[in-house]
Amino acid sequence: MTSTSGSPGLGSALVALRPKWGWCVALGIGLLVAGFIALLSVVAATVVTVWWVGAMMILAGIIEIVHGFRMKGWGRAILWTIIGALYVFGGFFAMMNPLLASVVLTLILGVALIIAGIARIVLGFHLKAGQHGGLVIFSGVVTLLFGLIILLHWPFSSLYVLGIILGVDLIFAGMGWINLGFFLKRTA
Repeated sequence: MTSTSGSPGLGSALVALRPKWGWCVALGIGLLVAGFIALLSVVAATVVTVWWVGAMMILAGIIEIVHGFRMKGWGRAILWTIIGALYVFGGFFAMMNPLLASVVLTLILGVALIIAGIARIVLGFHLKAGQHGGLVIFSGVVTLLFGLIILLHWPFSSLYVLGIILGVDLIFAGMGWINLGFFLKRTA
């Protein structure tokens, strides 16, 4: 793929970002700092994470309710509206009781990681030679172990797990934006 400005392999979106490489680096630094702040106060970061989940649940619930009112037939309309109302209720509950909601979310996360880990291990054993089955198995074991660690320390782990995940995610996102910014500067 080539772009109109002569940089082979650089997509049009990246070409448009090239003059703004400094903003990409600044965004990355901001995300990096936010990630380290989150890791320094994982309980507060957990609360912020739960508030974010709660806000998304409220938004999803409102969309479900609006969709319910647009449905033809009372049965479907009532069902969509009830589902939406439950989302809104759950979102408000999460935002009003973030630490209690983090207990539930952390339990779900631990169980999901265990199931995903087991699924990856099984998948890895079913891959043929040359399909990186060993890496898939290793990934499954790590995922399974993370899930077990979360559940073995649950409910106490609910105070810090979501905050750690948020902090680490922000740090990696920040590093990605910084890397992109300097890449764009080099291609200018």
